[in-house]
Amino acid sequence: MDAVEPQIRELLAAWPAMPATVIAERIGWWRGMTILKDRVRELRPVFTPPDPASRTVYQPGELAQCDLWFPPADVPLGAGQVGRPPVLVMVAGYSRVIAARMIPTRASEDLLAGMWALLSGWGGLPRMLVWDNEGAVGSWKAGRPQLTTGMQAFRGTLGIAVKLCRPADPETKGLVERANGYLETSFLPGRTFGSPQDFNAQLQAWLVRANARVHRGTDARPVDRWEPDRAAMLPLPPVPPQVGWRASLRLPRDHYVRVDANDYSVDPAVVSRRVDVDADLELVRVRCGTRLVAEHPRCWARGQTITDGQHAQAAKALRAAHRLAVVRPVETEVQQRDLADYDRHAGGQVAA
Repeated sequence: MDAVEPQIRELLAAWPAMPATVIAERIGWWRGMTILKDRVRELRPVFTPPDPASRTVYQPGELAQCDLWFPPADVPLGAGQVGRPPVLVMVAGYSRVIAARMIPTRASEDLLAGMWALLSGWGGLPRMLVWDNEGAVGSWKAGRPQLTTGMQAFRGTLGIAVKLCRPADPETKGLVERANGYLETSFLPGRTFGSPQDFNAQLQAWLVRANARVHRGTDARPVDRWEPDRAAMLPLPPVPPQVGWRASLRLPRDHYVRVDANDYSVDPAVVSRRVDVDADLELVRVRCGTRLVAEHPRCWARGQTITDGQHAQAAKALRAAHRLAVVRPVETEVQQRDLADYDRHAGGQVAA
């Protein structure tokens, strides 16, 4: 090895990452590979500059890291369906307080509604939200981060910044990545869930205990650092952002509206009139002007038709009334002419 070490050094000086197998080929090494790999392992650090990791320190109210966690657990969604909906996770940078909630889908409407639910629950706004390249948030295009239209409107209403991590850079949001792992290893094992609402109820109860434990990174309990973190955050806006599913349409004859992948019944008395649909994570509401004409719990299953019993009875009564409203014939007087008039028009000839 001493004889070929100068050649190895020359190759590593030009290509520090060159594999030992390639080095063996270049120098014509024909002996055992173990001794060559050991020598390359000793020499490589000399030609590879160190890459120390920087320790990031967060100031109170500075930021929160966000991510979607997909728990490997089947959750009954209703109508005989079972799924694994995403869980929106947020971690406050300074205090390390974790907030999380299962949402129906990762669509922009549900994601933004989930973000607003968590932020309003905090009672304050971090000055920056850190996200990876989630489709409903934004992505890197042509070397630049670009937020979606929905996220731009959401961010603008709140008056905060949104940072998109570069692709393949999980270290930028290591806090929430570790929180996802913590949820999977400490919250999930041994639990069963009867519905998404049951999942969220168990999760919120567990988060109370999780945020009261001593965090290894700060050597303090997140709840003890929460007050200065919360005090430095921005206040909630006087007008909440427009989130969730929204639509304005003329109600069709079948008096149903679609939200996500399901149809919800509406009072048939407003058929052919314009209605406004507003759906969040929990409820679907339909208004005709200022009048509430439908309200349903949000269905997490897909391809379902949800019918209010009162709407069905009203539609049945209206159909029956429509069938009875038939047009009756109007009696009118018709002149009866003398048969002789026809004889005169026929030239006085009467057919035999």
